[in-house]
Amino acid sequence: MPTLAILDLGSNSVRMMVNRINADGSYEVLDRRQEMVRMSAGMGDEKVIQPDAIDRTMVALAEFKEIYTTFDEQVHVRAVATAAVRQASNQAEFLARFKETMGFDLTVISGDQEAVYDFKGVMNSLPVNDALILDTGGASTEMILVKSGKMVQRISVPIGAVNITEAHLEKNLVSAKSLFNALTATNKYFHDIAWLANAVNLPIIAIGGSNRTLAKIMRHRRNQLDLPVHGYQMTKDEVDDIFTELLGDTKAERIEIRGLSKARGDIIIGGVLPIVTLLTIIDSNKVIFSQSGIREGVLFATIEELTNQHVLNPEARQLTIDAD
Repeated sequence: MPTLAILDLGSNSVRMMVNRINADGSYEVLDRRQEMVRMSAGMGDEKVIQPDAIDRTMVALAEFKEIYTTFDEQVHVRAVATAAVRQASNQAEFLARFKETMGFDLTVISGDQEAVYDFKGVMNSLPVNDALILDTGGASTEMILVKSGKMVQRISVPIGAVNITEAHLEKNLVSAKSLFNALTATNKYFHDIAWLANAVNLPIIAIGGSNRTLAKIMRHRRNQLDLPVHGYQMTKDEVDDIFTELLGDTKAERIEIRGLSKARGDIIIGGVLPIVTLLTIIDSNKVIFSQSGIREGVLFATIEELTNQHVLNPEARQLTIDAD
């Protein structure tokens, strides 16, 4: 069976996961890589991916190609692009540069398809029955309502860590006026989603680098670095406490917080604003973090296509979620 490389071109970072797929539908992760390229930076109202952002992205992708071909020269590659490329007015130029660099075409997925992949990634790796899945990226946020293990609603809205920050927030110390504007804009998107009323009191399954930063910070504070981020849990009060601290810090102070990547220091407030807002809107008191999202969703879908079998992951669904 093939070696499969999955490339995920997000609005803030590009990521790669290389896997060996077995005939029985099981798989082994051979390598994971991530580069923060900030593709959606400076896109503005015209939605133009800037030349330096394109260059940064192509450099990272070329490095990924060198890595995945060391595992198998005939490696099977699935490459997907999300919000930044999806929204870009110069999408054709970007796609041409991608093909020139990588030698094959890039698939630009819709927000709806992104939500489907998120759902597949979570449901194959966490024991979820009823929850709201939240994937906060650089330029979009996907939400999936899960009831009795089934996806009953899904939506993608064009807000994320980078574009919320660029539209409303200072990258250093955030002012009260800027925070109010950002909260107002975020609330408007969420309050227009009528079906969120069916998510009241449900836990939030949080995907995305900004959301996972909350778990990484809390693991340091609890001295729980032996626990994985995948399946880690926090309460609403704990999320709010970290958010409040971030609001009071300068960028220089934020990047010194253990568990917070220096590359996220300027956008982390915008990045966690959606989850802070949603916790209040649906009156939820539990966040469960997932390291399985779009890339794993693409992996699981591909395994099903190649083997006509469901995924056999020995670690999948082995985690337990504490009761309220």
